[in-house]
Amino acid sequence: MAAKSLHDWTSIAERLQIEGRCFIDGRYQDAAEQCTFDKVSPLDGRKLAAVARCGGADVDLAVAAARKAFEAGHWSRMAPAQRKRVLSRFADLLEANAEELALLETLDMGKPIAHALSTDIPGAANAIRWCAEAIDKVYGEIAATAADQLGLITREAVGVVGVIVPWNFPLLMASWKLGPALACGNSVVLKPSERSPLTAIRVARLASEAGIPDGVFSVLPGFGTEAGSPLSLHMDVDAIAFTGSTNIAKQLMVASGKSNLKRVWTEAGGKSPNIVFADAPDLAAAATSAAAAIAYNQGQVCTAGSRLLVQRSVREAFLDHLRQALGSWSPINALDPSSRYGAMVDAQHLQQVKGYVAAGMEEGARMIVGDKGESLAQGCYLGPVVFEGVRNDMRIAREEIFGAVLAVIDFEDAEEAVAIANDTPYGLAAGLWTSNLSRAHQVARALRAGSVWVNQYSGGDMTAPFGGFKQSGNGRDRSLHAFDKYTELKATWIRL
Repeated sequence: MAAKSLHDWTSIAERLQIEGRCFIDGRYQDAAEQCTFDKVSPLDGRKLAAVARCGGADVDLAVAAARKAFEAGHWSRMAPAQRKRVLSRFADLLEANAEELALLETLDMGKPIAHALSTDIPGAANAIRWCAEAIDKVYGEIAATAADQLGLITREAVGVVGVIVPWNFPLLMASWKLGPALACGNSVVLKPSERSPLTAIRVARLASEAGIPDGVFSVLPGFGTEAGSPLSLHMDVDAIAFTGSTNIAKQLMVASGKSNLKRVWTEAGGKSPNIVFADAPDLAAAATSAAAAIAYNQGQVCTAGSRLLVQRSVREAFLDHLRQALGSWSPINALDPSSRYGAMVDAQHLQQVKGYVAAGMEEGARMIVGDKGESLAQGCYLGPVVFEGVRNDMRIAREEIFGAVLAVIDFEDAEEAVAIANDTPYGLAAGLWTSNLSRAHQVARALRAGSVWVNQYSGGDMTAPFGGFKQSGNGRDRSLHAFDKYTELKATWIRL
């Protein structure tokens, strides 16, 4: 099949029929109060769909359906091998509909169509399939007991799980949670971000087609205060799994205390350091990676390498490489297959990122790479921005910008680099570049981050856990460790 052109994708987008209703108890329906909101594409400002604006009444309906399905046991008590078969079909359907889903992601939040096709949709399908393949290989335990006792340690599904996901990787982040939650036998109510709800709405039908019973999986688009808050406070929701900002993560934990002490698992913000030592194996390669670490997905990545720590003796040489590397990250229409840098998610977020750029200049940082987006008349485009002469107490070094704004900070030695890197409320990820094996181990061990990458930035797959230290959250997505969030441990003692 020939690769599609910008014209092809534009034509398909114009003909695309987009579903905007919520999905509850196996069917699409309007929000209970008949409210909608317009979903506008950041590519060109055109209206994509009128999306259901769900509220507390819809949450009640979805949770009731989820609880009824859970208690009925058609899914929760299904043999793990059978759940595996159903979820494998779900993954197959994601792959079979990859072009439509990728197009929805691009139109919805602005990411390049090439990235949606190569990373987001295959990654989502892989997450579902990996968890499906794992679930009938997760065993219980037998305690070490006296001869007249038998101690069984078993896992049981926690019940009804509310899943709240962000707008930057809409389907991928949802699948990291749907995979283990559904595989373990839970019922799930998914609340996608109002900024990017379209793929979640679409895959609800695919899940049903795969054989997931009615009520087990619902999707409620809407705003956080109107749909997310009632979900977090609901007395019949047993757990919340969340990816998003640290501020919202804190609100969810307060909601747990105000309601039923539901478990709250949060993957929250980051301000990740990317540390380049003078003995990095290849400065040019490190600079190419550093450019991608801040520019990929327009910088709208929780693990973005937004603080670049460079050893002073190689600073100028490294920055020369960095300027050159960022030259290939200019904003281009996200529907163009050659684009690797698309649009910001919406106009509000664009202005927020621009505000941080202004703050960086006001605080005395020097802009050495500026925006290249002025040539795009339509859409929410903003090219990468790089500041040097940054102090770690500046706003652009302290706060999660969620845009391609890079703060370059000098350091003298490993001790200073680690001190700067750890001087943050966040602890999601970190990278370091060195040829010294001992330094690599010592610095990686000293960094307070859930993921540390050595001589690369970003890495890992479904076999490795993902999550953060400190105010970057708790619990882990991916790997068998993710199953811990969606199960209860039960000890059963039998006198023989």
